[in-house]
Amino acid sequence: MTTNSAAEAAAPAAKSATSTPPLTNGRLWSEILIVLGLSLGASAVYSIVSIVNRLTREEALSDQSATINESMSERPIFDLIYQLLSIGFGLVPVALVCYLLWSATKPHLSRLGLGQRGLAKDVGLAFALSAAIGIPGLALYLGSRALGINTTVVPTALDTYWWTVPVLILAALKAALLEEIIVVGYLFARLRDLAWKPWQIILGSAVLRGSYHLYQGFGGFIGNVAMGLVFGYFYQRFGRTRPLIIAHWILDIVSFVGYSWAAQTFPELFGLK
Repeated sequence: MTTNSAAEAAAPAAKSATSTPPLTNGRLWSEILIVLGLSLGASAVYSIVSIVNRLTREEALSDQSATINESMSERPIFDLIYQLLSIGFGLVPVALVCYLLWSATKPHLSRLGLGQRGLAKDVGLAFALSAAIGIPGLALYLGSRALGINTTVVPTALDTYWWTVPVLILAALKAALLEEIIVVGYLFARLRDLAWKPWQIILGSAVLRGSYHLYQGFGGFIGNVAMGLVFGYFYQRFGRTRPLIIAHWILDIVSFVGYSWAAQTFPELFGLK
């Protein structure tokens, strides 16, 4: 009896010792830094280094180019394998934040702005958002190139194979999921946990979005900060990331897949003439 009683008394203590520590502000910041360090935070650091590198060259910024989707092998089959691996592993941080913010009750990913019904409505909102961002964005890109503050952005330099367009569509989806789920859904949730004000969260998310596009130049930074402000305001008001993901996907598909046609049709706009 004494032995059993001692074991029973020790059980709660052991359970308490192995339970998950509370999410203090320090742990929240650590988690945010780890997530961003594995994803877009690292991209932001590389972009900052890249823009410094570009600005310290003798060649003018407007005479330089930035390629988004590049070939990874001279052999087509291995290029395809590398592209698919890059897309797959690039989505691991998305899986991580889904795991971290998974709720026991449905919708399980509500804290990321996912799981609500109304797909048709979200698609309509997505097309409206993509038009509101895409048209001014193109004008900003052309204006920033004319001012000499942006590189020539090459959305894709992949050779043309049977798999090129599907891979570009998947690459666009990866970018949309990664950016909107982490920079909007995840970051908004955690900064709210840290008691940030809505305007601070929207601005912080937008500046992060702009920072990892700095490799394109200052036009890319300004345009993506503006996109981040619009997307952030939308999310703050409606709490839905699905329209943002679809809108981002549409924008990148148009950019990635339509580049070859646009570059041949309007070569002067892309610095090719």
